[in-house]
Amino acid sequence: MPQFHVRKVAVLGAGVMGAQIAAHLVNVRVPVLLFDLSTPGPVPQAIAVRAIEGLKKIKPAPLALADAAQHLHAAHYDADLTQLRDCDLVIEAIAERMDWKLALYQRIAPHLAPHAIVASNTSGLSITQLSAALPQELRERFCGIHFFNPPRYMTLVELIPTAETAPALLDALETFVTSTLGKGVVRAKDTPNFIANRVGVAGLLATMLEARKLGLGYDVVDDLSGKKLGRAGSGTFRTADVVGLDTLAHVIRTLQDTLSPEQDPFYASYATPAELATLVQRGQLGQKTGAGFFRKVGRDILRFDPATGDYVAGGQKADAVYARMLQRPAPERLRLLHQAEGAQGRFLWAVLRNSFHYAAVHLEGIADNARDLDLCMRWGFGMEQGPFELWQEAGWSAVAQMVQQDIDAGLALCRAPLPDWVFAGPVADAGGVHTPQGSWSPAARAFVAPRTLPVYARQIVPQRVYGASQGPARVGQTLFENAAIRVWSLPPTGPAAALGDSGDALAQRVLVASIQSKMHTLGPEVLRGLLQALDLAEREYCALVIWSPDAIFSAGADLQVLLGALMQGGVAAVTAAQQQMQDVMQRVRYASVPVVAALRGLVLGGGCELALHCSRRVAHLESYVGLVEVGVGLVPGAGGLTALARRAAERAAASGQKELLAFLQDSFSAAAKASVSTSAPEARSLGYLDADDVVVAHADELLFVAVQQARALAASGYRAPLPARFAVAGRGASATLHGALLNLREGGFISAHDYRVAGLLADVLCGGDLDAGTPVTESYLLALERAAFAELLALPATQDRIMAMLSTGKPLRN
Repeated sequence: MPQFHVRKVAVLGAGVMGAQIAAHLVNVRVPVLLFDLSTPGPVPQAIAVRAIEGLKKIKPAPLALADAAQHLHAAHYDADLTQLRDCDLVIEAIAERMDWKLALYQRIAPHLAPHAIVASNTSGLSITQLSAALPQELRERFCGIHFFNPPRYMTLVELIPTAETAPALLDALETFVTSTLGKGVVRAKDTPNFIANRVGVAGLLATMLEARKLGLGYDVVDDLSGKKLGRAGSGTFRTADVVGLDTLAHVIRTLQDTLSPEQDPFYASYATPAELATLVQRGQLGQKTGAGFFRKVGRDILRFDPATGDYVAGGQKADAVYARMLQRPAPERLRLLHQAEGAQGRFLWAVLRNSFHYAAVHLEGIADNARDLDLCMRWGFGMEQGPFELWQEAGWSAVAQMVQQDIDAGLALCRAPLPDWVFAGPVADAGGVHTPQGSWSPAARAFVAPRTLPVYARQIVPQRVYGASQGPARVGQTLFENAAIRVWSLPPTGPAAALGDSGDALAQRVLVASIQSKMHTLGPEVLRGLLQALDLAEREYCALVIWSPDAIFSAGADLQVLLGALMQGGVAAVTAAQQQMQDVMQRVRYASVPVVAALRGLVLGGGCELALHCSRRVAHLESYVGLVEVGVGLVPGAGGLTALARRAAERAAASGQKELLAFLQDSFSAAAKASVSTSAPEARSLGYLDADDVVVAHADELLFVAVQQARALAASGYRAPLPARFAVAGRGASATLHGALLNLREGGFISAHDYRVAGLLADVLCGGDLDAGTPVTESYLLALERAAFAELLALPATQDRIMAMLSTGKPLRN
């Protein structure tokens, strides 16, 4: 089929999911028509208008930048359906009522563009039944598309085709959802609740059932079934509150209404828990109503007591012995839990046993292969590992025997035995369902490889399940490595790859540096490694990319090293280390090859300064960027303030204005408050990203795009910037900033130490005691940074802040 371009999307339904799906579309710069019912009065599209305004108030924010709401256009069904002709994709996201959805499809069908894809965002209704309401010519362009809440942050999107869905169309939609929306796509079968909700909600119900059997409270269960178990931090009951108890009840009813004991041996475990029914009946639906299984009163978290029907004090924690047990290697962990005699240990084993049992029995009916099921549970329910991954890591045969023993003893949820393929044949021989060749498909009786759509070639380091081929740390050829950094190479791609070591091929060779220290802090070993990488890149490669395979670019300078240097050699030793860091940053800025920072997750302090000195930045949408040094009583000292002052001067010069303060104000405010962007677009608004820096929606495409940007810069004849003087705002601008700080100090909004730190920050950023417009060198401002840094480091208040951060991980407000 021709290339599928999505120029505009219509979202039908401005409820919670519809509005937030629309928000994520505009996050990635896709304009949206947001439809809902019309209302009487002068603004018939008022429902959609209110939904758009409401997006600006929700936390966590559905919009990466509040200004993106301008690309959402309110519409209503009575007068605006003709606008559907301009939409390449129509996503229906109205309430989970089959009759309502069918009626809407009949209404919109005459207005759809002849090429448009139509998709229903449903959590479990039959896609085949929904398709039946469409004219025959539309059915090949229809499928299910199941986003998870909240759509901006949750990775998983399930695509559910019917027998009539055109394969090429489904490939095109998967490509769009993967690359443009940044999601992990799994194709699900058209079965009740598809894959993730089928397994996840069944698991949640089973967990509630086991908790009731063993008399465990909600808070203890959440403590046990959250991060300690390698699952979402919200645990079980808190997750239900976040999802919405009415939504959960609806998904449970789908299981009850569309399945039967004859179809599903686990059917009895789908009974609605009595306390859930009570809460829904009372309108206590969880987070959205302020009360559910838990209720927050002031700073206290209360839990619902089903015996009294009231809320009582919460906050109970699990026994520490089980937290230690859950930290053991997987084989030992499961063996200990299987043998546990205490209620909490028996609960944990039951939760894991039930997940293994359910996944094995239902795999063939709901998913194409074991990889898809595991990825659904990772991406849709926040698990570190899917059930098959943990089972395989813990020892396939040993765990299978333990699970089957419990089934035979009547301890499991049902008597259905584990499938034969668990104990004999290729899976048993391989020691699990995941192999380098692929993952087990019971229907195919073979290990099947992942799909090979062209979009997946953009994922140089794709996410893999346990037991698949080489892990992300081994991609490429390692050139040198230690505990702090790995420097490795990527070969040329495309036509140049066939040229061997010719000049054209060498011109595409990119060096990659991956920081590996804890939190990717910038200690001495990392700095030495970066210098070594720069030297190598300039000799033998066309560019250097700084990238890491996890959700941390760098949390900044190593405070432990900083404090140790202070204790041993005093402020002078720290100043020498700071000079070294500044020198590395300058080396990055003036390298003869382009240096591209691939940003993701935390980009804080010295990590932000490193990014500011690179030739270009490629940032994942979820990049949290900021100069946060004031939180430990310091000013940025690795060239960050110098970079911001230079950028302000360049922007002012480009605009023809001489008044620099207006161009510094936002940067000063962000650094003085230790503000961290909540997205890459917001990082751009704070001055940490340039207009030509690239934002990428899919984290696994970050390296690919960064490498392409690096190669493009090199191919276009990249030259490092020439050192040049630039104007500073001067003492007058600094005085203005001091005045604003003084008002905050006198109003009690900041402490005396905050005032001193922010005042020095203002002095450096404005260029010290100079007239406005005085041209300075970078060296001049770097010296101001070092002096301010040393002055603050010598203060007991700053040292107390550093100690507090190292011991508690939280800032001290002294």
